Amino acid sequence: MKTTRTLAHLDGGVARARAGSTGLLVGGERLDASHRVAALEERAALQVVDLVLEAAAEQAVALDLPQLAVQVVVAHARPWLAGDGHGDARTGQAALAALERATADLRDGLIDVLVTAPINKQTIHSEAFNFPGHTEYLQERLGEGREAMMIMCGGNLRVALVTIHDSIATVAAGITAKSVSDKLAAFNRSLTEDFGIHGPRIAVLALNPHAGDAGVIGSEETEIIAPAIAEANKRKILAFGPYPADGFFGSGAYTKFDGILAMYHDQGLIPFKLLAAENGVNFTAGLPYVRTSPDHGTAYDIAGQGKADEQSMREAIYTAIDIYRNRRREAEATANPLRKQNFDKGSDRLPAERG
Repeated sequence: MKTTRTLAHLDGGVARARAGSTGLLVGGERLDASHRVAALEERAALQVVDLVLEAAAEQAVALDLPQLAVQVVVAHARPWLAGDGHGDARTGQAALAALERATADLRDGLIDVLVTAPINKQTIHSEAFNFPGHTEYLQERLGEGREAMMIMCGGNLRVALVTIHDSIATVAAGITAKSVSDKLAAFNRSLTEDFGIHGPRIAVLALNPHAGDAGVIGSEETEIIAPAIAEANKRKILAFGPYPADGFFGSGAYTKFDGILAMYHDQGLIPFKLLAAENGVNFTAGLPYVRTSPDHGTAYDIAGQGKADEQSMREAIYTAIDIYRNRRREAEATANPLRKQNFDKGSDRLPAERG
């Protein structure tokens, strides 16, 4: 399987990988992860292959941080592809088995972050996987009652979605004052905790062309989206808009914001993938665990031809590591906040010292 061979040469990393294997990528906190490997092999009888990312290790040394390793969990010995380059039910079963094992190990604390390869919705869909995609599956398995949020990130471009894998026919029904308000709050929190941006500026896109033209084309902007933005502002969230999507991206206005909240999948992902290209990463925010993936699909049409570009997978690994570290730093920085003290103007004494 090309996956492991490609991962084996990421940034000069060293991998002891069995040719033709297929697996799902997971991340460990320390370079010496023998205790994790032993636990995984004992309970699952899986092959675990250490993949040391040289660049990440060098960065860790420079910052005096624990070095990191990436492990490939090999759940099946070989992939199943039909002769025409399409998967079948066995391909989906293999992907689901790896996904189930990795999420279980994540919950059990055997790994710290999860980086998934793309899945094919048709082959994986079954009674055991009745979800529109990874995001909804991970919310069910790892959410602990929290709602997952899809954030596409690449460089300084971060695009989040109000509705995710909804059909166009049902998108408008999913745009409510509550859904927009909740997503703004979640996005603001993620930009702070996961990306280390304090006081992020968030642009909110309109649902209708021309932002509804003041109600001529549609009323969602004036009746739903604008009030949700105003409510977010009251909670000190720096949200702006709603902006017509075409002009917003066409004019380059997206460069002035830390995050962009799109109303539906293609509205956000088409411009994102054009701008981020092979550097794009899909991050599942809002969960107590870190999960990233490349921003592309399975590409069965080029399977086995040596044409796949591994850059998005590389970026997904680095992004997962960065987010994991950012969460730890934010938790440490806010663990014991100083008690607020009130001073009289013109005096340097505390109220209790007045006499």
